[in-house]
Amino acid sequence: MLREIFPPFANFRGSALFCLFMATHSYDTVRERFGHPWPELNDGIVYSDTIKSNNPAALTLIGFYSSKYIDSAPLEGWLQRIRNEQIKIDNKVVTNPDTLLSIGSNLLYHRIPWKELDAPYMLDVLFEDSDMVAVNKPSGLQVLPGGLFQQRTVLSQLQWRTYGPYCSSQTLRLTSSSQVTHPIPVHRLGRGTSGILLCAKTVHAKVHLAACFADATSLATKNRQSSEELHIRRISKTYRALATGILEKDEVLVKQPIGLMRYSGVASGIYVASSSGKPAESRVKVLQRDFRMNCTLVQVEIYTGRPHQIRIHLSFIGHPLLGDPLYISSGGPKCFESESSVDIIGFKGFAQDGGHLRPSKPVPGDCGYHLHAHQLVLYHPTAYEV
Repeated sequence: MLREIFPPFANFRGSALFCLFMATHSYDTVRERFGHPWPELNDGIVYSDTIKSNNPAALTLIGFYSSKYIDSAPLEGWLQRIRNEQIKIDNKVVTNPDTLLSIGSNLLYHRIPWKELDAPYMLDVLFEDSDMVAVNKPSGLQVLPGGLFQQRTVLSQLQWRTYGPYCSSQTLRLTSSSQVTHPIPVHRLGRGTSGILLCAKTVHAKVHLAACFADATSLATKNRQSSEELHIRRISKTYRALATGILEKDEVLVKQPIGLMRYSGVASGIYVASSSGKPAESRVKVLQRDFRMNCTLVQVEIYTGRPHQIRIHLSFIGHPLLGDPLYISSGGPKCFESESSVDIIGFKGFAQDGGHLRPSKPVPGDCGYHLHAHQLVLYHPTAYEV
């Protein structure tokens, strides 16, 4: 059993709820602290494509990128990237956007290095052995590369801890085939969520732990009702959170499916409460009510691992997380209306690297909410004990 020790409730340090929360933790569990400051710019990133068919809309270089990757940049942005010598065809730089493509051509787009948004970099080690390591992820730090964060992630700090600070992607490729590997997160926490993050150090541990998380979700999707089935789960996750308003019931079981919806500014859409979504289940227990601050400290155990599940479920029952910029009510986003074309396609301009301007309304990766991964119970991948 792992209990994390430092919640992100900085704005409520003087409140009774915050004091109660801190009283349940001990700093003795921190075994090590590590981390390296972020470089000013990241290394950029290279995207690879191979032309596989004669799609009439993508016979030219500009036609291919502006049609297949319209979510990455508007037409004007792709023209800028091509003329800026950021694209190669069969390892040769091409600056003519009307260059014809052939089946089998290999395309490389090099996104130029950029300064990522500010993010914390120090991590606390809560537990470590030869199979796995559990770290305290601070709020504001993304777990894996994606979107605007390609370097400022937990994964980068784990790699630098193993191979040395600021090791290049080439160094990582050369060492990936050796017996020494860096820890890899086996589950995710939202960028704004703090707390326990479990990472595997061996292939066996990664497979075992990933299976544990998958089994937990699978059990919940089978409409289990008996308490006996709860005990056969090989892993369980408990969170603590500050919810807006005062929950009347001491305990609430939320069984609301979660699915995707289209959302301008987010290419893959966002997850929301949806009757046509996948099964999701959370048990919410009240720890203390603060009538003066009009908020409730809750403990949430999740039986499934849907994206943003706690944020969506608490919003669905009318008590969104305190400070959540996106999920405001009914398990959905603050804004349902479509953004203007200015926000979507960069009609009045685009980012320095040619990409779309950042959406003006909230997106899932925005922080501000108060959610903490407090406890993790699991079977050890080699000792086979809790």
